[in-house]
Amino acid sequence: MDEGTAYGRAKPTYRAELAEVGAGTPMGELLRRYWHPVGMAANAGERPRQVRVLGEDLILFRDGQGRAGLVHPRCAHRGTSLYYGKVEERGIRCCYHGWLYDVEGHCLEQPCEDGGGPRRDKVRQPWYALEERYGLVFAYLGPPQKKPLLPRYACLEELAPGEFIEADDSSIGSGGAQVVPCNWLQHWENVVDPFHVPVLHGSFSGAQFVSQMAQLPKVEFSVTERGVMVWSLRTLDDGRRFRRITEAVMPTLRVVPNPRVSRYGSVESIGWVLPIDDTHYRIYVSGRVSEPGQLGKMRSKMNDKFWWELTEEEHQRFPGDYEAQTGQGPITLHSEEHFATSDKGIALLRRFLEQQLQKVAEGGDPAGVSFDRSDALVHLEAGNYIDDAKAGT
Repeated sequence: MDEGTAYGRAKPTYRAELAEVGAGTPMGELLRRYWHPVGMAANAGERPRQVRVLGEDLILFRDGQGRAGLVHPRCAHRGTSLYYGKVEERGIRCCYHGWLYDVEGHCLEQPCEDGGGPRRDKVRQPWYALEERYGLVFAYLGPPQKKPLLPRYACLEELAPGEFIEADDSSIGSGGAQVVPCNWLQHWENVVDPFHVPVLHGSFSGAQFVSQMAQLPKVEFSVTERGVMVWSLRTLDDGRRFRRITEAVMPTLRVVPNPRVSRYGSVESIGWVLPIDDTHYRIYVSGRVSEPGQLGKMRSKMNDKFWWELTEEEHQRFPGDYEAQTGQGPITLHSEEHFATSDKGIALLRRFLEQQLQKVAEGGDPAGVSFDRSDALVHLEAGNYIDDAKAGT
């Protein structure tokens, strides 16, 4: 008798409370308690730009006074999209009847009304708060009374001579396209999965990084006050110990040191995994560089080609993170997983997220938010390090 066939199996399911990010969902409400990048600083300009964040469609612009604004697309008057609006000195003007809104949604002018609209102060276009840092525009989409400070990160604040901050919106670290067609969590969990590195990146698709990254590491996992940390320990040819630390930090930070190990020390860049909606994400990156375009050199190649240069057959023969994660489907089916001991980091991260969901549901503040400027500078441990003592001594 044949056993274990697919016939009659239960309908697979996913954990909606972890995956779905829309307003009113558990994860959507948790993520709305943090700041998220919604574009490069240069994306906010005189031409309105459509952005989609956490399932919400919005319009990003910068008025003539240099202030960035993020507003709901449907004009509060008759619903025409402000994507077709005109950005002016004081705000954005709707193309339909000329209502003018500032970056905080105040209606400043109603040109078709007597006196420019004597009741215009009663109308407000829905808007979100913005701040700019590290070459990116960050938005807070949560309850105003719970708005935390926008964090600063020591690894992006403490610059060596000749270094400067560069930002990138091409989704470095995704392994593929700028917008990735799968759930955000499928990528973020990858940060705390060190065992895929020697398999996927070190042998299956050829050596994509440096030789020491192809070595199966000894791994230690730990929960921090902001997420999950992974220590991957490898022994170099000369007997010294190579210690690589990666961190998954709330809300969606991927703190991953350069896998090409061009230098040792603290991590040189941070990536923010932005959930566009339940089945799409992208990554914004800011990092310390000494020359323009340096961040882009971290991008992987498969078969000595960039992802977008590969044929369909090469994508199949030389898969990377993009193929491995989109291959799980738009939202992976959690009911079909069979965890092993090597998946401890993912189990810890999901448990950590569950705890944060519970905190928010009970009216508390989740991990990593700060309302005190003295606590707003975040020190991360991630990086590539060489221990002075040789392994085993």
